[in-house]
Amino acid sequence: MSDLTHRYRAAAEFRTALLSFQRRTAEIAARHGLTPQRYLLLLLIRVRTDAGDRVTVTSLREPLHMTQSAVTQLALGAETAGLVRRTPDPADGRSHSLRLTPEGSQRLRRTFSDLSGERATLMTIIDSLVDAD
Repeated sequence: MSDLTHRYRAAAEFRTALLSFQRRTAEIAARHGLTPQRYLLLLLIRVRTDAGDRVTVTSLREPLHMTQSAVTQLALGAETAGLVRRTPDPADGRSHSLRLTPEGSQRLRRTFSDLSGERATLMTIIDSLVDAD
C-alpha cells in the first residue's frame, strides 16, 4: 500500500470514528435532556470553573466556535432549562458569570459518565492511527 493510500485510509478511519463519537454523544446527551451543544457548554463551564477561571459568554466564544450572540442564546436557553446560573458582574453590568446549577452539574456528570466507553474507544482509535504513522 502506498504512503498516500495509507494516509487516506487513516484520515477516513479518523473521520468515521469522530462521526460515531458525535452520534453517540447526541444519543446519550438526549437521554439526559441535553443537546450536544448544551453538553459542551456545561463541560466547558465546569472545566473553567474548576480551574478557577471566571466564565463568561465572551470567554466561551472561541472554544465553542460560535458568535457572541449564538453563545448568549445558548447560555440563556441553558439558564431557562435550569442548568446554568448567570450572575451579573458588579464591575460591568453588561457581563455575566456563568456557573452550573445543581441540576446542570448532575446532568453533566451523568452524561459524562455514560460517555466514558465512547471516549475510550475514540482514544484507542486515535492511538492506533498515531502509532501507525
